[in-house]
Amino acid sequence: MDVLHADAAVIGAGQAGPFLAMALAARGERVVLVEAKQLGGTCVNNGCTPTKTLRKSARVAHMARRAAEFGVQVGAVEVDFAAAMGRMQQRVDAARAGLEKWIAGEPRVTLLRGWGRLTGRSAQGFDLLGGEQPVHAARVFLNTGTRAFQPPIPGLDSAGALDNVSLLQLRERPQHLVILGGSYIGLEMGQIFRRLGSAVTILEAGPRITAREEPEVSQCIAEFLQAEGVRILTGRAIDQVEREGEGVAVLVGGERVHGSHLLAATGRLPNTEKLGLDTVGVHTDERGWVPTNGRLETNVPGIWALGDINKRGAFTHTSYHDQEIVLANLAGGQRSADDRTMAYAMFTDPPLGRVGMGVAEARASGKRVLVADYAMKDVSRAKEESETTGLVKLLVDADSERFLGAAMVGINADEIIQVLSNFMATGASYRVLQDALPIHPTVAEFLPTILKRLKPLD
Repeated sequence: MDVLHADAAVIGAGQAGPFLAMALAARGERVVLVEAKQLGGTCVNNGCTPTKTLRKSARVAHMARRAAEFGVQVGAVEVDFAAAMGRMQQRVDAARAGLEKWIAGEPRVTLLRGWGRLTGRSAQGFDLLGGEQPVHAARVFLNTGTRAFQPPIPGLDSAGALDNVSLLQLRERPQHLVILGGSYIGLEMGQIFRRLGSAVTILEAGPRITAREEPEVSQCIAEFLQAEGVRILTGRAIDQVEREGEGVAVLVGGERVHGSHLLAATGRLPNTEKLGLDTVGVHTDERGWVPTNGRLETNVPGIWALGDINKRGAFTHTSYHDQEIVLANLAGGQRSADDRTMAYAMFTDPPLGRVGMGVAEARASGKRVLVADYAMKDVSRAKEESETTGLVKLLVDADSERFLGAAMVGINADEIIQVLSNFMATGASYRVLQDALPIHPTVAEFLPTILKRLKPLD
């Protein structure tokens, strides 16, 4: 088979890969895009797109059950689980088809289906395989993403545990979904499936769920999930998992938890072990993550690592932002991933929004820190919509007056946190935001009010 020559090879078609490939092609380059499975990666196929679509069905069911609070009578609420899952799949199929059509319309991009693997290097670039097709490229960009990590729990291998991919392939509603892991994926899916009619138990070995968040944030999230009937067990090591008829049993802290289905949501592993990185000398850490500098360059000149595998934020938005940084720098820019302030959301309902430092990081920074707290129950718009669950915490550097970080749980927190994220990018004093004209009645209008409550962090 003849070697296919390209200016750039992009291995992995997640959130960085396709956009990078198309942008390079628009600049006149010949690009090979290699994808082993489905275009769009985790986000489109079994992450953001399907889960947020399913989240909407779950929220509609939840609000229908609350209808009487708003003076609306709807009668008994029934969820057609298969229909909800079908709506989700239609959205996924449409998103992926749009991506495929877009890429197919660019003649300078050659899409190869199959595993991408580096095989060696030369003075002119790198040799690789895209499936069975030999490729030679001057530059290589890695965007291969992650997969679910299955912890070494006795019996888990044979218990038929679901992951974030297989969970979304269900078309019959689980009677009782048991979830291993009280972090973002486990909590989002736990609430969704509870609202769709499943009993849900979440098992977290650590002392609390969402361990990286402030304790009051974790408590708030636990309380509203428990109020909806989600059972949460924390601080108990999982001893063993067993098949039990058509279901499973999890032995945890002396208790036997029975379920019809088991979801393992205990972290992610990078998809790097089959990339042939050793053939060209690309370094990885002991778990397979690929270190980079702020320009997303690996230790081998001419090879970049983008998205989840560089351990700079396992989010769709960080992956997309990575390719923007790379493109800017290839055009002579000086952008760096080291300069960005991390922001993210957890899409429970209400959602969590986070940006920058938490209290522990702020204390460790050695800065003089100001803090302001506010309860969502005291926000007028939240009261009017009967969405009073949540809180706001703002952290400010007392000397520079710049924001250090913020956490929000509550109505529209996933959107409002970006007000602060974007403001932090300007480097302006918090007083600018405090003095700005807000719009009433909104949740964000309370940011100036909250900032007036700043006080020294104890």
